[in-house]
Amino acid sequence: MEKYLVSARKYRPSTFSSVVGQKALTTTLKNAVATNRLAHSYLFCGSRGVGKTSCARIFAKTINCEHPTPDGEACNECESCLEFNRGTSMNIVELDAASNNGVDDMRNLIEQVQVAPSRGRYRVFIVDEVHMLSQAAFNAFLKTLEEPPSYVVFILATTEKQKIIPTILSRCQIYDFHRITIQDMIDHLSYVAASEGITVEPAALDIIAKKADGAMRDALSIFDQVAASAAGNITCQAARESLNVLDWEYYNRLLDCFLKNDVLSSWTIYKEIRDNGFDSLFFINGLGAYLRDLMVARDPATLSLIEAGNETRQAMAAMAARCTPDFLYRAMCLCNDADLNYRNASNKQFLIELTLAKICQPLSPSHNNGSTGEGQLKPIAATGAPAPQQQQQQQPQRQDSPSPSAPAPARNNRPAVSARPSQSRPPRMSASGMKIPTISIRHGVQEQANTPEAVRRAAPQRNQPFSDEELIAAWNTYISTHPQAHILINTMRTATPVLTSRTRFNITVQNQIQLELMEANRSDIMACIRDALANDEVDYDIVLNTAASPRHTLTDNELLEKMKSEAPILNKLIEDFRLHLA
Repeated sequence: MEKYLVSARKYRPSTFSSVVGQKALTTTLKNAVATNRLAHSYLFCGSRGVGKTSCARIFAKTINCEHPTPDGEACNECESCLEFNRGTSMNIVELDAASNNGVDDMRNLIEQVQVAPSRGRYRVFIVDEVHMLSQAAFNAFLKTLEEPPSYVVFILATTEKQKIIPTILSRCQIYDFHRITIQDMIDHLSYVAASEGITVEPAALDIIAKKADGAMRDALSIFDQVAASAAGNITCQAARESLNVLDWEYYNRLLDCFLKNDVLSSWTIYKEIRDNGFDSLFFINGLGAYLRDLMVARDPATLSLIEAGNETRQAMAAMAARCTPDFLYRAMCLCNDADLNYRNASNKQFLIELTLAKICQPLSPSHNNGSTGEGQLKPIAATGAPAPQQQQQQQPQRQDSPSPSAPAPARNNRPAVSARPSQSRPPRMSASGMKIPTISIRHGVQEQANTPEAVRRAAPQRNQPFSDEELIAAWNTYISTHPQAHILINTMRTATPVLTSRTRFNITVQNQIQLELMEANRSDIMACIRDALANDEVDYDIVLNTAASPRHTLTDNELLEKMKSEAPILNKLIEDFRLHLA
């Protein structure tokens, strides 16, 4: 029975042309071999699984090949190439610097450098993970690396170039390996699947390539895992279940919820994602990346920015056509805010659910994406104002002044502006007296439609005269009806209104904070006072009392001296226990 060999080893490249995703780099190396312009030391840099060690071995085999091809490839037929392929070549020495990183290990390597090749022209020393060498080992290696014998070529490989000392870097030709693209991985995995007689769906290969994160070796290992699980028939569902990946199917379902303003369904999908074992931070970052891909998929010129196969890119373009740029930009900002606040949130699940609810809220009545479901903003005129035709018919009956027989408007009665007043909710107040916008899962943002200012504009204008006593009574009415707004009502108690004209009055505040607080709550305060006085023209001006002296804050020393003067016994206590300020 033939021994099983994993795909990462079985399909390891043996020629420059079989290296995946590094065409520019391999072309340079082939040209160097073809023109016999070889350096004495090379440094191959790049992330894991991109082909650094494979290219080093191919390069070592090629420069010792007895009959290289005109384009710089090894012939794979001469004795040197056959020895290399069998793993018996004495001209190639590999050293793992992760486990041989001391001065003694480096001295042993330097001793081997003095031995000339028995067959071929060069002895090639491949030092993998060279950044793991100690400082002393680097120093011991410097002189040999700079002036090796003519038959020696060093190839150093590393995943962390920034950890290598500059004196080593200056002695090497540096080659940076790129991450393997998703499409290159899909093409190579398709070749492997065809060679192994495995049927596979392109979408499944896309999932495997994304999971590999730019490493071809990882992609081949994952491919073996999914192939074993799917028994030779790799479907998209089989890949998703075997790898337990958070792929775009979840995000596509969430997008449907966002466009329908369906908050509760988005929470259900989020619970399903958590039940499958995915971290909430990983989920919200993945959602942000998905929304970013939708943004670039809107324009064919930027479609190539999506790291995916061609089929997935076209599917993303179709999904992006359903979204507006404003929606995508706002949703990305909300995901970014959730990521920034995640580590400090005491209830992380609530933070993510709140973010999903905000994304589901429509931007405005014109940004509903054609949705007719719940969560859409409704103009006030749709429920309270008559239809345009009715307004036109009623226009001739209006008069500039009320009829003598018509009853005068009753004080303290606000005119009805809606056929369903029970749905109008007053704005909530925080403990500091600031208004809090109301967000409803079923009705979206209600703040604009129900503000006192909007109601006042829709109602007939009232102009009832009032006295100083009635103004102060209306002022105190607001204070008594808002007991939870502690800072605001304390400010109002010290700021007595003083009439300056028929419809305007002054209030005096003591500092800038009080001024900003009264300005922020002006519309809510005036709505209550106008109703109480039956006068829609009344308003106030805020006066800052600049003559008020600021309160002096005592320093620690000043506070101690004040306490000692008020309680002389404190001096003896300080002396007995030898106390002092920290």
